[in-house]
Amino acid sequence: MMQRTEISAYGEFGLIKHLTDKFKIQNESTLKGIGDDAAVLSYENKKVLVTTDLLLEGIHFDLVYVPLMHLGYKAAVVNFSDIYAMNGQPKQMTVSIGVSKRFSVEDLEQLYAGMELACKKYGVDLIGGDTSASLTGLAISITCIGEGEEGKIVYRNGAGQTDLICVTGDLGSAYMGLQLLEREKIVFAANDQAQPDFEGRDYILQRQLKPEARKDIIELLHEKNVVPTAMMDISDGLSSELMHICSQSNAGCRVYEDKIPINYQAVVMAEELNMSIVTAALNGGEDYELLFTVSLEDYDKIVTMEGIAIVGHMTKPELGLQLVGREGEEIELKAQGWNSLK
Repeated sequence: MMQRTEISAYGEFGLIKHLTDKFKIQNESTLKGIGDDAAVLSYENKKVLVTTDLLLEGIHFDLVYVPLMHLGYKAAVVNFSDIYAMNGQPKQMTVSIGVSKRFSVEDLEQLYAGMELACKKYGVDLIGGDTSASLTGLAISITCIGEGEEGKIVYRNGAGQTDLICVTGDLGSAYMGLQLLEREKIVFAANDQAQPDFEGRDYILQRQLKPEARKDIIELLHEKNVVPTAMMDISDGLSSELMHICSQSNAGCRVYEDKIPINYQAVVMAEELNMSIVTAALNGGEDYELLFTVSLEDYDKIVTMEGIAIVGHMTKPELGLQLVGREGEEIELKAQGWNSLK
């Protein structure tokens, strides 16, 4: 039988020490991390970037099929992704959690093991946080702090009306991974002896359960001396994110259906569930790829970069936001991505 240690056995400060002991400081900008009333950071000649996310059980994740270690990893990485989307580098994070009595110390060890793995991979320091009892399950709040260079921070409002629209990786895979998990959850609810059918679906499952932030693309753009004119990460679907960039940049866009990068496993899953994979790519979200625009002058650099697809171009605002189909038809883009407040 697995050991179960009640959280009350440690107390709040003992629990924090127990869960964070393995985290090591990796950045010179972290002068003081966990262990005092406040962390102390030093950013010389840098702009400070700050982002925060709140994840609630039953709203943002389902522990029926999400392992706690994967959840910890994902919770950290999605915050790092926001910093990369500003063309910055994540350096520190704080973690606050609310836990109900059904969770043990061993459960929280798994959650923090995932965060530790993410911190090691992306070079981020855990510098503080808080814990509290919760009456409604597990709640996770993460704040990530990063640095950006003067003149190289990228906002959503800088896209020009002739700029190219680029995306990294592939889109729709995380959403199709979620649909697979939800289907198998229903099967299990009807028959708890049933074994999940995940054969040949490892990629879309990983995209949902263990996404990665595109640190590699930010480094590649820096290496090639390309500074995007606008950028954001794709958390709510390509359509929704494009609307943000177009609105804030006072521009329209044309995106070409046949240029949207889609993984084969996602296509097969969509066909099996009788769903449109293009709709999933446009509105599914949770891919945490990068959407960015670049000037036409950077075309020769971008077109040779692995892992980046040019999917369209910006236009005058009066031309609207349109998806150009495979037959040349134009369909108005609408934000149908996931909304946690609904």
